[in-house]
Amino acid sequence: VQLQASGGGLVQPGGSLRLSCAASGFTLDDYTIGWFRQAPGKEREGVSCISSSDGITYAADSVKGRFTISRDNAKNTLYLQMNSLKPEDTAVYYCAAGGWCHNSDYGVFGFWGQGTLVTVSS
Repeated sequence: VQLQASGGGLVQPGGSLRLSCAASGFTLDDYTIGWFRQAPGKEREGVSCISSSDGITYAADSVKGRFTISRDNAKNTLYLQMNSLKPEDTAVYYCAAGGWCHNSDYGVFGFWGQGTLVTVSS
């Protein structure tokens, strides 16, 4: 079982990035899946998720309207499209599967990717 995150990098404020998370050893569609981030000196926070129980996507208030989570079942890959990036979006982003989410609440996720660094700076 493995989650491989990629797509991070350095981007200017207002720019865009798309993160990918390729899953192997299990089927993403069977699980609640999500993106988390951890900024320097801060606790990890949930960014967005797709709930397996109701199929609804949730996003943190800080990213609503700017970030979009999606899944390609054929590729068994999770994505996070990030637009209008701000310096405060700078963090290591992690994909995860196997937990639960509802609104801004996240349960314990069992599978984690290795993280990809997103730096928003001019």
